[in-house]
Amino acid sequence: MSDQRDPAPYDALLLLSFGGPEGPDDVVPFLENVTRGRGIPKERLKEVGRHYFLFGGVSPINEQNRDLLDALRADFAESGLDLPVYWGNRNWAPYLTDTLREMVLDGRRHIAVLATSAYASYSGCRQYRENLADALAALEAEGLPLPKVDKLRHYFNHPGFVEPMAEGVLAALADLPEDVRAGAHLAFTTHSIPDASADTSGPSEAHGEGGAYVAQHLDVAALVADAVREATGTEHPWRLVYQSRSGAPHVPWLEPDICDHLEERHAAGAPAVVMVPIGFVSDHMEVLYDLDTEATAKAAELGLPVRRSATVGADPRFAAAVRDLVLERAATTRGARVERCALGALGPSHDLCPIGCCPARSERPAAAGADSPYA
Repeated sequence: MSDQRDPAPYDALLLLSFGGPEGPDDVVPFLENVTRGRGIPKERLKEVGRHYFLFGGVSPINEQNRDLLDALRADFAESGLDLPVYWGNRNWAPYLTDTLREMVLDGRRHIAVLATSAYASYSGCRQYRENLADALAALEAEGLPLPKVDKLRHYFNHPGFVEPMAEGVLAALADLPEDVRAGAHLAFTTHSIPDASADTSGPSEAHGEGGAYVAQHLDVAALVADAVREATGTEHPWRLVYQSRSGAPHVPWLEPDICDHLEERHAAGAPAVVMVPIGFVSDHMEVLYDLDTEATAKAAELGLPVRRSATVGADPRFAAAVRDLVLERAATTRGARVERCALGALGPSHDLCPIGCCPARSERPAAAGADSPYA
């Protein structure tokens, strides 16, 4: 862990997230942003948006990001870290391009970027980098000076990310009826992605080229399960499972789905299950609908007691972890040797995404990597 307090060469931090609608009228335009270029009819988007309409057309992700923004600013101030924090989204206001423009006009020239995705994959890493490149291209077309942007490393096994999740599992277990608590199974959930994307994600330090998405999640799941065992003295069986599949039925995606897993656990005699959304930083729509609504309804249908543990959100330990990541990257960028915070078998991930990491689906350029056109 870096004990420096010098963020140089960085003069700002950008919190970069997915974005989400904040009212019923936003839902379809938001989904049009997400699916742009895929030719999906508006009527189909209205059907896809039904999850949002169940919650008044509001995704909680923007409010979660406001809370995280406040937590980061408070942590930086209390720690004496003089670094302004901005926020931009890929698919909804505040839009990434608008935020980068604001940063440039404020004089920011070397920006550290925190993506609200902790793992390696095309959709969780490279697509963020592609959006950064799109925003830089827009600023270049406007004749503005281009900042250098560096995406912070994946933080999936940073203690400030893992420890709040383990604490959340303990709280969820404590909320179960006492007669099923000790035998409860843990279902670590994350977003399913195509098998092909999972196979080419990475690189992974433990598994070489590719396979990082699954390997990183397994690493975190084992860490949380071990922490729970140490705290309770009970070994809870666990498995990594998936949710939120959205692809064509004929394309293989990572399995099993959480609802299928609940059915299997019930049939096998599991007395209860705690769903642990390790793949998500905050309680956004895929947590609220796919777990709190759909999977919980499936469990009720089965008569299987379930609880869902909390995501990290704006936990102060996560805010402190982000500060550590910024200072760690700043020190290594200056050429200093620093101790890097990480738990588990995989160790810290790469500062710079290498060429061929999480291969592109098109010829779109990506910033903040070894193949970036914006050095």
